[in-house]
Amino acid sequence: MQKITVETKPIEGQKPGTSGLRKKTPVFMAPHYLENFVQSIFNAIGGVAGKSLVLGGDGRYFNDRAAQVILRMAAAGGAARVIVGQNALLSTPAASHLIRKRGTDGGIVLSASHNPGGPDEDFGVKFNTPNGGPAPEEVTNRIFEATKTITSYEIVEAQDLDLSAPGETMLGGTVVEIVDPVADYAELMQSLFDFDVIRRLIAGGFTLRFDAMHAVTGPYARTILEDLLGAPAGSVINAVPQPDFGGGHPDPNPIWARPLVDLAMGPDAPDFAAASDGDGDRNMILGRGIVVTPSDSLAVLAANATRAPGYAAGLKGVARSMPTSRAVDRVAAAAGLDCYETPTGWKFFGNLLDAGRATLCGEESAGTGSDHVREKDGLWAVLLWLNILAETGLSVAETLRAHWAAHGRNYYTRHDYEAVDKDRAKAMLEALRGRLDSLAGQSFAGRKVEMADEFSYDDPVDGSKSTGQGLRIHFEGGARIVYRLSGTGTVGATLRVYLEEYTDDPARLELPVEEVLADVIAAADEIAGIRDHTGRTAPDVRT
Repeated sequence: MQKITVETKPIEGQKPGTSGLRKKTPVFMAPHYLENFVQSIFNAIGGVAGKSLVLGGDGRYFNDRAAQVILRMAAAGGAARVIVGQNALLSTPAASHLIRKRGTDGGIVLSASHNPGGPDEDFGVKFNTPNGGPAPEEVTNRIFEATKTITSYEIVEAQDLDLSAPGETMLGGTVVEIVDPVADYAELMQSLFDFDVIRRLIAGGFTLRFDAMHAVTGPYARTILEDLLGAPAGSVINAVPQPDFGGGHPDPNPIWARPLVDLAMGPDAPDFAAASDGDGDRNMILGRGIVVTPSDSLAVLAANATRAPGYAAGLKGVARSMPTSRAVDRVAAAAGLDCYETPTGWKFFGNLLDAGRATLCGEESAGTGSDHVREKDGLWAVLLWLNILAETGLSVAETLRAHWAAHGRNYYTRHDYEAVDKDRAKAMLEALRGRLDSLAGQSFAGRKVEMADEFSYDDPVDGSKSTGQGLRIHFEGGARIVYRLSGTGTVGATLRVYLEEYTDDPARLELPVEEVLADVIAAADEIAGIRDHTGRTAPDVRT
């Protein structure tokens, strides 16, 4: 075994986004590309000599090869220990928990989250800090600067390690510890939720279906839902992780998880259904005949979390990303809790969680979580829902109706325009940005603008400021539109338009979403000129 130094030079475009660096898989497989970025992570954190790291990913194509490269680079850098999931698998929330439980110096997660996987699809690498959360901007900026000055990387020449069985092995002077990816996470879930009451619910005939979408949560869901909670075999479907996610798109929404939605709406619907994404941090919740929006799910969980043992002492506060509907704000106001509005990106919740200011957090893009880890957590959300249903005896639909009756309803939808020409999308937002100050008082599609601005965030914990986080249009009566570009895609730009309307009129709590939001949707195009700027006549995805 020999350590070698490989000369290299900076590769353009290695700037981490909201959740690490994501590119097409062939880009990561190109000479020096992965190695440059990993060495830049090491350089940005002061090297890995004597440090311990967690390593794992969602099992997408190139996951196994990338893990072997990173292990050899960690050994070359003098890492004391690398804790790696069996077969290089770890869900993102499980990796976060392992970093925290073992007190490591951080971890590397191999994932492009909900993006498709395969030889021609997406791959990603991100660094999580010692608190278990995604690297904040200060760290990702250091990583990016390191990518621009790199001249060499170090790696040991060695045979691939067998990662198929738990145990310890040596790679040079580095201990490589292979762990069961599920065990520690399952133990954590049992400490938060009343498994006995959920088990009784299921034993009493309550039916459920969990779609793992051929992604990493399959083994976790089988162990917890079927083995520990007693759901019948087959309750977890698409449970074997595959490099291309079975040819599907592992994004748990009504578009990409359509078969599950059809099941929930059909005559043989289970009482409860759910899905999770590629790396296990997102979720979709359904009941018989109903789909729960992520924003409503966050609000319901916040209103009922104390029914679970792990949250019985009460919540310290709640937080949501700015584009997420304001349904949870109403829960917080009723309960006298602080409610924080942050930019999109789970890393912005980290300071609030670490400082004890928030317990539950959520994003409209199917992400919810709590202070048990520093990532959003799909299976955690499923278990909290099951704990609530078991304690109340209500169905999913009854739970939502009771919530709307108590707090009103924030009708909400998101329109995604995918793979839009980036320059045209930026030009559209720049033109709108220049008109924000003049929009107040104007009417569009029958809606009068009350206020328009660009969201910026002052972190109440460390005082850092984040600007340019989305354009907001507020209408009289409480409706709202938000425009922003997503940082999670790998082709062109994804324009996201978020549309919201609130009502507490009992006669208007169960209307079709598109009916309630029709004029807000029309106003969104009229204000920004989406069709004129992008050439798109309709969004690619509506969620």
